[in-house]
Amino acid sequence: MKRLRTLWAFLKRENIHKILIVLLLLIVVSSVGLAYFEPDIHYKDALWWSFVTVTTVGYGDISPTTLGGRVIGVAIMLIGIGILGMFTATIASIFVENKIKTDKGMNSFDFTGHIILCEWNTRAREVIRELRSDSRSEHIPIVLIADIDNKPLDDADLYFIKGNVSEETLQRANLAQAATVVIMSDDRLDPVARDAKSVLSTLTVETLNPDVYSIVELEDEANVRHCRRAHADEIIVGAEFSTRLISRAAIDHGISKVMSELLSTQFGNDLYKIALPPAMAGKTFIDIFTEMKRNYQCTVLAVQRRDENEVIANPPCELVIDAEDALIVIAEHMPGQET
Repeated sequence: MKRLRTLWAFLKRENIHKILIVLLLLIVVSSVGLAYFEPDIHYKDALWWSFVTVTTVGYGDISPTTLGGRVIGVAIMLIGIGILGMFTATIASIFVENKIKTDKGMNSFDFTGHIILCEWNTRAREVIRELRSDSRSEHIPIVLIADIDNKPLDDADLYFIKGNVSEETLQRANLAQAATVVIMSDDRLDPVARDAKSVLSTLTVETLNPDVYSIVELEDEANVRHCRRAHADEIIVGAEFSTRLISRAAIDHGISKVMSELLSTQFGNDLYKIALPPAMAGKTFIDIFTEMKRNYQCTVLAVQRRDENEVIANPPCELVIDAEDALIVIAEHMPGQET
């Protein structure tokens, strides 16, 4: 009943109900008229004839022979094609309008477990490309909130909301049911203003839904503490990451190649976070490390504790891993999904 009420409300809003009522009356009246003028045609057959004629199908299995019946036929042909044309034109205009609204970022969405991407820049384009290269996120809905004119990518699973990050746009993106929010820097602003906007966006997101996992891009490491006060789950300082990687590569040649391979899902080995296999619960790290290498051909780099706030890189050999902990590993394929 709820779906029927929703459908009826939609038909009334678009004035389609009036067209359908007129079309139904035309079919009923013409059926009665044909049955009256054509005594050899039963009312059920007359109803079939009216429907076939008004839709311009015209099977020819039934046809009027009397003058009155033919007048009815001419009337339903002339009137019916006009009403049917109005109906199809109305439906087409609804689809066109919806397409325009979608591309212009005027729609709202009700996805669950989706990703919300805030702001648009060249790095956001690469983020989406990397996500689509991973089988786990290849078709996951991504809702982009950005103050740009049109949807920037031809991606069937990318949805666009025009505007700045605010309570209104986040509600339209269904923040309450989102799995992750990624807040990118607004490159149109100066570095100080970029980070200030990112921190404010993080505060808005975390206030509306403290349970969503938030990842924030910053320009200056000095602003990390402000972002932590806003309860961001992960903070990535782009400039600091690049300079540290460059300086490390200058000393230890080849490190940047390893990092590039691990951070890209498009070639080579990748980084994965996986649940601890149940049979390994309660074992020490060195035992789990050995078994994961032997059974899954992957290398365990770190352990993430159950609350996700503590990540232990290169854990000590004697560290006991609990069943609720997760492993961060290097592998060519997702462990357990090897091809």
